[in-house]
Amino acid sequence: MSKKIVNDTCPVARSLSVFGDTWSILILRDAHAGFTRFDQFRKRLNIAPTMLTKRLNDLVEDGLLTKCRYSDNPPREEYLLTQAGRDFLPILFVIADWGSKHVPHQNPDLMAQFYDEKQGTAIEPVVIDQQTGAKIGTRKIFIKQGRVSQSAEKQLTEKTDA
Repeated sequence: MSKKIVNDTCPVARSLSVFGDTWSILILRDAHAGFTRFDQFRKRLNIAPTMLTKRLNDLVEDGLLTKCRYSDNPPREEYLLTQAGRDFLPILFVIADWGSKHVPHQNPDLMAQFYDEKQGTAIEPVVIDQQTGAKIGTRKIFIKQGRVSQSAEKQLTEKTDA
């Protein structure tokens, strides 16, 4: 992973270390919309070439995109979603849904929406716990630390007792 939080045991922190900045998420959004080439991303996002290069390299290094050569003369690459990148699509839907509800545009009719290509209907994501079938957010949760080594457990206990 290209970011610094890799030693954190929290999956949220680890995930944000990969795609926790705006540019990376927007690049993934556009990759899901079919954009694959540097110039397509640059024009669509109006992003500085150096920033785009950095973010694309990070996404490749972190395994969300893969770089494939599509022209030898001149040498040109395109960026394709990996399985990890494709697995990000439901997260994009949830982010978009949250943004539509809580950070609305002054003219809501101008807001972009995701549609199901086959049905032509707007996508309204719902996140459900596979074990219980309950909609996430309808029940209280708790966070359980994963298995810890004895030395780490001792350090945690010492910090708590202090």
